[in-house]
Amino acid sequence: MTGLRARFEQQRRRMLDGREGGGWIDGVREQVYQTAIGHASGKPGVYRMPAPTGVGKTLSAAGFGLHHAAVHGKRRVIVAVPFITVTEQNAQVYRDMLGAENVLEHHSAVTPPASGPDGRRWRAAAENWDSPFVVTTTVQLFDSLFGRKPSQMRKVHRLANAVVILDEVQALPLRVLVPILDALRGLSDRFGTTVLLTSATQPSFEHLRVWEDLEMTEVVDDPITLFRRMRRVEYEWWLDPQPTLGEVATAAAEHEQVLLVVNTIADARAVYRQWAAQAPEITWHLSTRMCAAHRRAVLAEVRARLKEGRAVRLVSTQLIEAGVDVDFPAVYRAMAPAESLQQAAGRANREGSRPGMGKVVVFDACDMSTPPAGYRIGIGATRSHFGPRRGGGVVDPDDLPTLSAYYRTLYQRSNTDNGERAMKIQRNREKFDFEAVTDGPERSYDGGLAQRDRSLAFRMLDDDTVPAVATGYDPRAEEILEQLRAVNDDELLGALR
Repeated sequence: MTGLRARFEQQRRRMLDGREGGGWIDGVREQVYQTAIGHASGKPGVYRMPAPTGVGKTLSAAGFGLHHAAVHGKRRVIVAVPFITVTEQNAQVYRDMLGAENVLEHHSAVTPPASGPDGRRWRAAAENWDSPFVVTTTVQLFDSLFGRKPSQMRKVHRLANAVVILDEVQALPLRVLVPILDALRGLSDRFGTTVLLTSATQPSFEHLRVWEDLEMTEVVDDPITLFRRMRRVEYEWWLDPQPTLGEVATAAAEHEQVLLVVNTIADARAVYRQWAAQAPEITWHLSTRMCAAHRRAVLAEVRARLKEGRAVRLVSTQLIEAGVDVDFPAVYRAMAPAESLQQAAGRANREGSRPGMGKVVVFDACDMSTPPAGYRIGIGATRSHFGPRRGGGVVDPDDLPTLSAYYRTLYQRSNTDNGERAMKIQRNREKFDFEAVTDGPERSYDGGLAQRDRSLAFRMLDDDTVPAVATGYDPRAEEILEQLRAVNDDELLGALR
């Protein structure tokens, strides 16, 4: 780890020397980085990095992890992020800094070497995370930590005496948040694991009983002042009277370069079709319905147009909010939980190099599609704390004291502390009934044989989906996937046979 720390610092200095211009925001990033590695000599435990978007959390978190590992003799650094798009982006950064031979990227979208020594090495390392620096998803991490299958458990011992960095920690699912926090606390208390939580919208986990007496150390000095200093956008609230989604799309199209973020794929499709009917040559969209190669191609084109100052309109679902590096002068965001609003704002004037402030318009269209129930709870809590207030004034999502109060409300309304699923998982863990943890407790239905209730099992993802694999990006693959989605289950099974 001492050697990796030295290599990381050398490559980071080389990268900074090669940057053009620099500017005030680079000075802030350097300050945040130096403060983070200054805290790395602290004792092992749980650390938090509340830092605004665009301040260089990717490098600062890795710098903290490598310095902390070198000082305390930790065996590896494991970085877990909630979305594959961010995993791929961060893994490439770390490979450039540390060398591909020292970085294992492990998630469902990785294509390993097909054969030969490289393929054997990758499969062996992925099987039990035998690498000094691992980049993975939170799904892989926690499904392994709570799993009971050999393929999952082979890597669990690698979490001991490691530095675990959880990026975009606000995305951890509330329905299983208590077991996750309890497991992280166990790793820290009993197995010498240091945990670093990073996010621009740092959740207030101390409001939950499982962490209410846990000592946590901030690796950012005076975050309130930092957020004020890094503010690069102004919020506008388009809530009353409610516009239509078409009116929002029309208003957004008046900007030469604009990003519009909505809550559902259906809404993204509606906006895209409206824009594409008027100016198809400058219109793009992003959603999870696209394969990874297609998303990368769209982002590459959008980034090129932004850099060259050409017109570009991009409509996207929430996937663009999780660390995707784009810099628009104007962002329109459908009403959403406060953490999503702030993450979307991080795509406006990201580098702080545009004249004046970036523009973020939060809108509540009357004809938007309905998001999932859990998402609606977050929207309700956001309305309670942010936006125009009855007594006058406006509270924006980057107000940290209000954000803490928002999380307290969110946990109360979603019953995070006492939810049936979380409590069942915790009780089954205490009884060492790991089959009930992973597959759900047994229940009898209508006097029949007992069956496992999967709704009470630990699962990071509740969607029961059938994967369809496209071996290479081709526009025809998108058409085929749309056709598959249009048929019912029996027809789909018949087609697959």
